[in-house]
Amino acid sequence: MKFINKIKTNWHDTDAHRNVRASKIIEYMQETANAQCESSGLPLEKLRDEKKLAFILGALSVNIYSPLHAYEDIEVRTWCKEAKSYIFNRYFEIYRGDERIAEAATTWVLIDLSTKSMVRASNYEFMLGCFYYDEPVDPSSLLPKPRIPKDAPLYEVGQRKIVYSDIDYNMHMNNTHYPDMICDFLSEMTYENTSYRVCSMSLSYVKESHLGATLTVTRSDMSDDGQIEVRTLNENGEPCLDAIVKLQKI
Repeated sequence: MKFINKIKTNWHDTDAHRNVRASKIIEYMQETANAQCESSGLPLEKLRDEKKLAFILGALSVNIYSPLHAYEDIEVRTWCKEAKSYIFNRYFEIYRGDERIAEAATTWVLIDLSTKSMVRASNYEFMLGCFYYDEPVDPSSLLPKPRIPKDAPLYEVGQRKIVYSDIDYNMHMNNTHYPDMICDFLSEMTYENTSYRVCSMSLSYVKESHLGATLTVTRSDMSDDGQIEVRTLNENGEPCLDAIVKLQKI
């Protein structure tokens, strides 16, 4: 069974082309996951405060088939695949009426906050009654986890400091903020004569970006089919995020 959350999009969710930003589409999905946890009796606060556990996002792949606009009514659906070892998979779909607007697959790990180490999600029986299980989205329609070679021809396009408005209760940059940060450094998003939108995005969260840290943002040129590779590096030159973004002309 899939958990369904009905949402009305907002004007402030849209960009200069009046399309809802990719970051907001991902935010709708994750708020739906939070609502499902809340309704199941295992809200994130309880998981953190009582169980001393937290879910950390490892990878996300999203396809956006059609743009959303302000004040549209949508249904966001989420469900999970039963946890295996350390990996917890959650899936999403967004519908506008009968039209499927977007779908996503996410991979999470469960962290013991006292030791800062991964634990086996499959070991916690109390979780079994708190999530809905169903068949996953067809994997052939979703992007694979991004694999950017270390020697990929990326060039620096700027730096980004992690500030108050970026962080969540884990004191590092919230994963839903990364798509906006990426798009901020893609000049194609604000071309005067040619407009683009994000039609797919695949993110691999390698290292956390903490409050006060400064990231160096690097990218590739856009390929003929609209693909751009993006990598952020911390002050030690270590990758924090790898992303493959695909843009489509509007």
